[in-house]
Amino acid sequence: MLQDFERYPLTFGPSPIEKLPRLSQALGGAVDIYAKREDCNSGLAFGGNKIRKLEYIVPDALASGADTLVTIGGVQSNHTRQVAAVAAKLGLKCRLVQESWVPFPDAVYDRVGNILMSRVMGAEIELVDEGFDIGIRESWERALEDVKAKGGKPYAIPAGASVHELGGLGFAGFAEEVRQQEAEMGFVFDYIVVCTVTGSTHAGMLAGFAMDGRERRVIGIDASGTPAQTKAQVLEIARRTAGQIGLGRALGADDVVLIEDYAYPAYGVPSEETNEAIRMAARTEGMMTDPVYEGKSMQGMIDLVKKGYFPAGSRVLYAHLGGVPAINGYSYLYRNG
Repeated sequence: MLQDFERYPLTFGPSPIEKLPRLSQALGGAVDIYAKREDCNSGLAFGGNKIRKLEYIVPDALASGADTLVTIGGVQSNHTRQVAAVAAKLGLKCRLVQESWVPFPDAVYDRVGNILMSRVMGAEIELVDEGFDIGIRESWERALEDVKAKGGKPYAIPAGASVHELGGLGFAGFAEEVRQQEAEMGFVFDYIVVCTVTGSTHAGMLAGFAMDGRERRVIGIDASGTPAQTKAQVLEIARRTAGQIGLGRALGADDVVLIEDYAYPAYGVPSEETNEAIRMAARTEGMMTDPVYEGKSMQGMIDLVKKGYFPAGSRVLYAHLGGVPAINGYSYLYRNG
């Protein structure tokens, strides 16, 4: 499926799938929940879903002769941290634009977690006071021009690596990897739950799982708070990726399953229900999730199980995309657990 695309190995290999029996039982035991641990997929600064995407982008960056990777995200962006790690691994410079996407007033928000690690890894960081948007940002375009003006050769990686031409390939590969693991385990997952913001993780899965007719079994949990824009971007990326991997049929808007009920109160700001989901996963399975992404998709999955969205006997695969370092920016919320 991906044999025509060059891949630069950055992960340990297939990320593990583990059963979550105590969480399943805590939710009534009618549904068996598993997690695919993208948070454990690499030794590069705690890994995460963007490492899988970057495996298909790095060959193009190296072929371009670039000396600087330039990308953008929020202050506690997991994506920017992973790009900084990859740049360090490759011996390239890294320029990060970190916008004020999250209205969260913690005094140390810009000094801990993901952004701290990016600084330690040597990335040049520009803090920009602009609000959340998944589209192409002027501040990022200015940073690319600034690198050029200073004699550098930048390589452009958009937010989440999502609207990059190769941005969906990594998670099309995720679907193929899951199929191989299913063959080993002797069963097929009925549903896959994934957090959705800039879109290429969900979109790559959608295109990849469409190879065996499961595109509508990929359940996106919106954490953007801009679901119409997000859904349109997922569809655009999924269609492009489907063409790249040779799906051979069109994907439509109805193939994008995006549940909009859990992004409140704002992108990057956890609700009390999100916080309770984080605690539940941690206290039943020792599995940490974060307030921006995985906590909200965990909240969504838990609530959907409780509501009977998944039929009894279903096997549900939760895609743990990483991002736990961001929880350090929210330390006051969790000071008592």
